[in-house]
Amino acid sequence: MLLKIVNVSRTNGNDFALGKVNFILQKNGRVALAGETGSGKSTLLKIIGGLLDADTGEVIFRNRKVLGPSQQLVPGHPEIAYLSQHFDLPKFLRVEQVLSYANSLSRKQADEIYSVCRIEHLLMRKTDELSGGERQRIAIARLLITKPKLLLLDEPYSNLDSVLKNILKSVIQEIGTKLNLSIILVSHDPADTLSWADQIIVLKEGKIVQDGSPKEIYENPVNEYVAGLFGSYMLLSPVALKAFGKASKTAQIIRPENIEVSKTKAKANSGKVLSVVYYGTHYEIEIKVGKWKLLANTKENQFVIGDKVKVKISN
Repeated sequence: MLLKIVNVSRTNGNDFALGKVNFILQKNGRVALAGETGSGKSTLLKIIGGLLDADTGEVIFRNRKVLGPSQQLVPGHPEIAYLSQHFDLPKFLRVEQVLSYANSLSRKQADEIYSVCRIEHLLMRKTDELSGGERQRIAIARLLITKPKLLLLDEPYSNLDSVLKNILKSVIQEIGTKLNLSIILVSHDPADTLSWADQIIVLKEGKIVQDGSPKEIYENPVNEYVAGLFGSYMLLSPVALKAFGKASKTAQIIRPENIEVSKTKAKANSGKVLSVVYYGTHYEIEIKVGKWKLLANTKENQFVIGDKVKVKISN
């Protein structure tokens, strides 16, 4: 066990920013914190990094308590690196100068980090000549050359276009695998977390509502809030499920990929196509079946508005 969060809470005025949060991070773990804006993700990240005091509870890192800013002269923990959404780099310096001031590694070790972060070609540039994605990778490299054991990333993909975002995602993936570093990441985008994390912690109003693997979180969300964070869904009542041949005493959350749609399938409910939207990797089709509206994902380009179709819920 690398990190243990025990009953951590914090209030902002009359509101709970966090309410008795508990979880464990194993060595080399990759944890994503998910939740709507204001759910407490960034607050929790700062408390873990020793940059914000908790009102109650404690953060145990490598078997020792992490002290908050009120308990030490310089806020932060020497082995926990935190990258804020609003990071900054010194202006008008060459990148190699910025990095050399922070470096505590050998030249070979530092070069490996520069390679992982894909910034070798940027070392002679000045910091005011960089793109947003380049600046972010350099900021991460500057943290990594201080030899942290845990890296905290607060919304690292915000304000990046798709090309720069994909580069940074590859960098963060390699940081974990090549440098054997544990990472906790905050993101709003399910595509950033489902494919990367081995543990997702979902927060709502400062409390953990679900903690599990990406597969568990996506396929078995505990409620509509969690389901909605990770993509399109439908909540079908027991009556609706029975109409599709599924016996259940409670409502169930169904994903569009669990809806099978065909023009010829026998023993399926009849429906009518209301809309067809193309997303590149698939088509999302809205279908009216009786009094219910369903969403279905398909790769087949054979449906148009008004088509009569057969619909089935897969197991």
